[in-house]
Amino acid sequence: MGKSDDKTNVCRVLDQKKVPYKTHVCPDAEGLSGVEIVAKLGQNPAQAFKTLVTVGKTGKNYVFVVPVDKELDLKKAAKAVGEKSIEMIKSKELLPLTGYIHGGCSPIGMKKFFTTTFHSTAADYDTIMFSAGKIGHQVEVNLRDIEKVIRFQITDIVVD
Repeated sequence: MGKSDDKTNVCRVLDQKKVPYKTHVCPDAEGLSGVEIVAKLGQNPAQAFKTLVTVGKTGKNYVFVVPVDKELDLKKAAKAVGEKSIEMIKSKELLPLTGYIHGGCSPIGMKKFFTTTFHSTAADYDTIMFSAGKIGHQVEVNLRDIEKVIRFQITDIVVD
């Protein structure tokens, strides 16, 4: 694992809640897509998820966690959170809003908790992977264990 100062905020939150997890680090991940990072790590892309932050028509923010090789369906996502419509937030708004940069955004450890929805396929696996809060750093964890850290719903939110 390395020294404790190597740990990301996500890892510290998981440690605090005594949630078991594995970390995966992809060197030279800067500029790579989630799919490319997962391939470099030799992991199943269907088990690897990306975290997307959106804003609804009401001005409220929402977090959607979808497979790295899929696209968020904005209509399904809006319906899942009871909004008329939603759109992706601008990249420059991500850091001040969540504390994370583009490519290193995690559903765990944001500055503030936002309604979070995982795509339904997350429930198909013993463990899923998503960003540990830094580009190239992934955390692998059991979906049920994530409930100890954040509240979330599971539904179909990707483009078919």
